[in-house]
Order: sequence, then C-alpha cells, then structure tokens
Amino acid sequence: MTTRIGLVGGSGALGGALSKALLQQKPFADLELWISNRSGAAPEFASHENVHVTSDNQQLVAACDIVILSVPPAQFKALEIDASGKLVMSVMAGITIDDIAKATAATRIVRAMSSPAAANGLAYSPWVANVEVTPEDRAVVHKIFSATGKTDELDEEAHLDHFTAMTGPVPGFVAYYAQCMVDHAVKHGIAPDIADRAVRQLFLASGRMLAEDAATPAEQVQAMVDYAGTTAAGLTNMIESDLSEAISDGLLAAAEKAKKMS
Repeated sequence: MTTRIGLVGGSGALGGALSKALLQQKPFADLELWISNRSGAAPEFASHENVHVTSDNQQLVAACDIVILSVPPAQFKALEIDASGKLVMSVMAGITIDDIAKATAATRIVRAMSSPAAANGLAYSPWVANVEVTPEDRAVVHKIFSATGKTDELDEEAHLDHFTAMTGPVPGFVAYYAQCMVDHAVKHGIAPDIADRAVRQLFLASGRMLAEDAATPAEQVQAMVDYAGTTAAGLTNMIESDLSEAISDGLLAAAEKAKKMS
C-alpha cells in the first residue's frame, strides 16, 4: 500500500530536513512524497523517482493522505488550502491546533516541533494530537518522527512552546555556551582555531555520552561534584551563581516569543 505524504514548504530548512529523513530512513515500504514550494522545483530531490514537486499547494493536498505544514509562521495566514479529510501535521512554531483547523478545514490535526537535525536522524520531535486523531494516525505520526530521531507524544499543547525554545534551535543555545568557552580560552591566550577545535570536540563527545549514558544530566553533574576535582570547582561556582536562572529566563523568553509567531 502506497503512503502519500505531502510537505508544504518541503524544500525549506526544516521541511527539507524532514523530506531527507523520510527518503533516507525509509519508514514506509512504498512512499510517495510530494513537496510544494514557490518555484515548483527542488533539484536536490531530482534523483528520487518517488518525489513530486509542485508550486500548487492544493494539488499536493489532493494527492496526499498526510499533509505536513512546514512554512514560516508569518506565511501561514496566506496559506489557502482545503485539507478536510486529511491527517494534517504542523511543525510551525506558534500556530495552534485551532488556528490550523480554522485555516484548513482539517479535523485530524497533529502539532509538532522538530529541527533541521532531522536530516541526520538527530532531531527531537515532540507532538500533540487533537481528539479526532485516531490510533492508526498516531502510529503513522510516530513512524514519521522516529525517522527523524527521537519523538514523544505530549499531553498538553502549551508544552510545545517550551520545546520550541529548548530543542527547536539547533545548535542555538548550545552554540552560545560553546562560544563562551571559546571566548574564555582566547582571553587566556589560546589560539582561536585551537580553542574552536577543542570545544567542538568536547560538545561532540558530551552529546554522545549524554545520549547513551543511562545517568540523567543531574546525576552526571552530581557525580562530577562528588569527585571533587577541577570540574567540581567550576561546577560549584556555576551552581552558586545565577547561571541556572539566567538560562531559565532565556528559555522562557524564547517560549513566549513562540506563542506570538503567528
């Protein structure tokens, strides 16, 4: 049985990443992928016979059973489609399930957040569904987002704004912390290229260890503090400062911005 998935905005940064994940990971044995964009062309997908590209959003909707909306939130109001009878999934920040229902006439709606890391199978994609979404729909949604990395279904739609802040921007906030470490090294006389290389490798190793180790981040921090070495001295200083509060305030500012994206 052919699975027909359409990505409105499927060659943008996020839409393109989702498209690549679906084509590379092959979560569906027989996938027909539709992509719509302004030009009606997507040369990066030209080698795939099962990919159709159009500039007509309604043509995509008519051809597909599952429609993923991946346009910039500011362009959502100009999106004129009738998706009644379709499973509609959105990865647009700040656009609510009610907004999507009113604009598209869809009744089965999933709102999600992902990131361009999906292209490499490294995204975290939480999602929430309205009551009309069926168990069969949920299984399909899980399969789609599992192809992009890790995924969870959430209970509350409001939580998506916090995930938009925390896991949507890749590398985002993590890159800022890395920048602070590089700046510190350079300030103390270390060559910028060496500092950059060292910090990149640190974050690569840290990311893998955090992903693969059963210990939580809090448990790993405590283990370092208990070891009472050089890292403990630095961590204790950071813990006693207002760093945690500053990070929380920054994430809250990003989440509040997500609510106002439409």
